[in-house]
Amino acid sequence: MHAMQYELTFPADYDMRVIHARVARVGHLLDDWDGLGLKAYLLRERGTDGSPVNQYAPFYLWDTTRGMNRFLWCGPFQGLSDDFGRPAVRQWSGVAYEVGGAVGSPAAVAVRQRVPVPPDGVVYADVMEGEAEAVGKLAQRDGVIAAAAGVDTARWEILRFSVWAHDAPGVEGEVFRVLHLSTPGLTRLPRGRQW
Repeated sequence: MHAMQYELTFPADYDMRVIHARVARVGHLLDDWDGLGLKAYLLRERGTDGSPVNQYAPFYLWDTTRGMNRFLWCGPFQGLSDDFGRPAVRQWSGVAYEVGGAVGSPAAVAVRQRVPVPPDGVVYADVMEGEAEAVGKLAQRDGVIAAAAGVDTARWEILRFSVWAHDAPGVEGEVFRVLHLSTPGLTRLPRGRQW
């Protein structure tokens, strides 16, 4: 599993209906994309759910790098870049993934938390095992559709991500509204720890 996300941050007075309309128009294009486990079309609006910004920030869990590369080099990413400029694309190696009891339900919100990997002197295997256990526990909570963790070893940053069927998950992190959820390979994503 491979996680990926990019963010488009807009001015405070930007009409976010433009993004709603865009997702309504093109969101279905990845509903059957080969190699994609999950794409959450995520939105934060300034003043909603504690967000200080207007932001469109799609999040992906890829089953294959081929599918990811086809999306980036030959797919809809070109259209987004043409319309808004090319964003930096963050990537995390998969640490763990689980489906929750609400899998198959419409998605309402997603929560993203990014935390540093503890400093030198820790046993990395223990840290990642702890993240895998945390993903398993998170997936058991009421309303969870899917939960994942990944690590960016360039920044030594852990990503924790969850998608929820209700809008009050009560977990720490940045809250995004889910405008659309594409899940063509959700069942093909390897469950549990990724090593």
